[in-house]
Amino acid sequence: IPDSGHKYYLQFSTEDYRTGEDAGNCLATVLYPKKKSPPVVSIKCSHTKDQKEIQEEDNRLYQRIRHQTKPITGNNIPDSYGNIEPALEPVWALAVAGSSSIMWEKSTENLGYFLAQVKSVKQWMRKDDFIEFDYTVLLHEIPTQEIISCHMRLTWLPGHPLQVKHFCASENPGIEDGSGAESGSAAGPSAQKGANV
Repeated sequence: IPDSGHKYYLQFSTEDYRTGEDAGNCLATVLYPKKKSPPVVSIKCSHTKDQKEIQEEDNRLYQRIRHQTKPITGNNIPDSYGNIEPALEPVWALAVAGSSSIMWEKSTENLGYFLAQVKSVKQWMRKDDFIEFDYTVLLHEIPTQEIISCHMRLTWLPGHPLQVKHFCASENPGIEDGSGAESGSAAGPSAQKGANV
């Protein structure tokens, strides 16, 4: 599009990242502006799971985290063999959802990102019903093969958008990039699972 950038039309299928089950089909348009800014994404998906089933899954994940008697902490998720301890699967699931907003913001027409590893995670115990975690995540940048370290503060309560604040180490010394606050969802249409555009 002259003076605006390149616009792409995509049709793709999605799958549940844990089970590999079909999760529906999507149609999307993605505009990469000429100026340095996040892509403009419009997406419509048909889901194989109904909203009630998604809410039930969210609630099971939430209850599993809330019933911990002490703060959840972890390092190197997955480990060097690709394994994730069952007790850490909920924090990995939230890291996948939360880091997708960072990947969306950092992606350009020529650069994409994948969540490579949660280097560290620590839960903050709150007096309200929200759950909150501090993460250090490693993003794999494609095609440069660089590993980018980002600090991510994630806050969530089922039925509310996932709140993500992040700060990423820059390739250029002395220059950092980050966000004030991003919101997404742990499930549902706005999750944009696999959001490594």
